[in-house]
Amino acid sequence: MEPKDLIVQLVKMHGARNDFIIADARREPFRNPSTLAIRLCDRRVGIGADGLLLLEASAIADARMRVFNADGSEAEMCGNGIRCLARYLDEAGEGSPLRIETETGVIETRVVEREPEYLVRVTLPVPDFSARRTGATDGLGMTGSTYLVRVGNPHLVLLRGSIDDFDFESVATELQREFPEGINVHVTSVSDEHTLRVRHWERGVGLTQACGTGAVACAASAIRLGLARSPVDVHVPGGNLHVEWDGTGAAYLTGPAERVFDAVIPRHDP
Repeated sequence: MEPKDLIVQLVKMHGARNDFIIADARREPFRNPSTLAIRLCDRRVGIGADGLLLLEASAIADARMRVFNADGSEAEMCGNGIRCLARYLDEAGEGSPLRIETETGVIETRVVEREPEYLVRVTLPVPDFSARRTGATDGLGMTGSTYLVRVGNPHLVLLRGSIDDFDFESVATELQREFPEGINVHVTSVSDEHTLRVRHWERGVGLTQACGTGAVACAASAIRLGLARSPVDVHVPGGNLHVEWDGTGAAYLTGPAERVFDAVIPRHDP
């Protein structure tokens, strides 16, 4: 066994199969978390995940979450990740509800169920549609409404009749040319006024099984257009997410947080 100061204790978790590695850095910070994220998230030589969540101390909340994508870039917020962090803290005896500091502000989380499924409800920022409506997809042979939405981080929502009849990965990759800092891209179709289907492509990761803030961005766009009404069930490749939004205030995201395994690895802090 490695000496205690040369090992790292990690937890692998997922929210609707959007998976993360949680590292508690409150006692011992990491010198280069971006490099650490690249190493740990690699699915061939690391643990494998869409992102690394660093848990840090906060002067204004119960804890602080930093999000590093699989490519090492840092994101402002992660809706699925913060639910996983809420479960991690709850199971560590730190309780619920909790206020967690992020790059986009302080987010409140509340565990609403532990059995038979571990569900966490998150209060997210008011969906922001103030950026211009974009015509970025006009040259891609697609028709439908397209919206730029911020839910703590930036999203491009493509409202289409179907989410399956085109090469979504190629479209999402091509759209990055329009946004120098990158953009999360989501294609959604309305099944009925309380149900959406969505696929996700996240900057710094690629195709993912779910995106929490992206699900909120899609639901809010459909509600704003009058195509859906709150509450909205969002069916994503990795499962189901539940979104509530009254059209003006904060949005609420409820979904699962699953603990996969705990691990201890040599530190090798880059």
